[in-house]
Amino acid sequence: MLVAATNALVRVLLEPLCASCEAVLDHPLRSPVCAACWLAVPRLTPPCCVQCGDALPAWRAHGPHCARCRRRASAFVMARSVGRYDGSLRRIVHALKYDRRRLLAQPLGALMRDAGADVLAGADAVVPVPLHPLRAWQRGFNQADDLARELRVPVWPVLARTRHGPPQASLPAARRHANVRTAFAVSRLRGWRYRRRLLNATVVLIDDVMTTGATMEACGRVLRAAGVRSVRALTVARAVVHSSSSRA
Repeated sequence: MLVAATNALVRVLLEPLCASCEAVLDHPLRSPVCAACWLAVPRLTPPCCVQCGDALPAWRAHGPHCARCRRRASAFVMARSVGRYDGSLRRIVHALKYDRRRLLAQPLGALMRDAGADVLAGADAVVPVPLHPLRAWQRGFNQADDLARELRVPVWPVLARTRHGPPQASLPAARRHANVRTAFAVSRLRGWRYRRRLLNATVVLIDDVMTTGATMEACGRVLRAAGVRSVRALTVARAVVHSSSSRA
């Protein structure tokens, strides 16, 4: 009764808006996103590439891998995401990342645990994808850190971004791999504490959005060079290249 009364009072006095659709929240103390927007999250459903998690056409002439994964070897063995980087999920990620609605990391982490159960199973740790110190200072936090701490797996902050370049989101797909190719390394400040633990470990890279996989590839190569046996990846959202209903 007290919670319901408090929710009603906050709703009347402050009229807090949903961080996704901007409707007035019925239960502002429960979440900064309304129930309708959570239900509208566009989930990724099979068929998906067994390696990178991208959606596959319903008609698959070349088996369970997408064309990109068939063309090249990858530093990570498996990647999964909660849903497509579209609609309400895109707006929720933006609210976390750019509007500093850090409380959203908790419900998003719960969705990641569900969608990525097979990725997290048996993992020794999760490794958040780092921001460059300048960008971390400008933003005030790293959303990948916040998400990683909601996954109920040990967090190893072993990576550092050593080169400051343009954000991946601002670049065309063809330039993204070059932008991050030498941008990551094992952290000189914190990585030494985990050197022995990395040997033969299974780790899961954590980030908010995966598009071409360039960032995960670059981080994965650094981890493999440090002795990690198996690298997996888990993100909130996936920028889908293919349509599951397309025959192209």
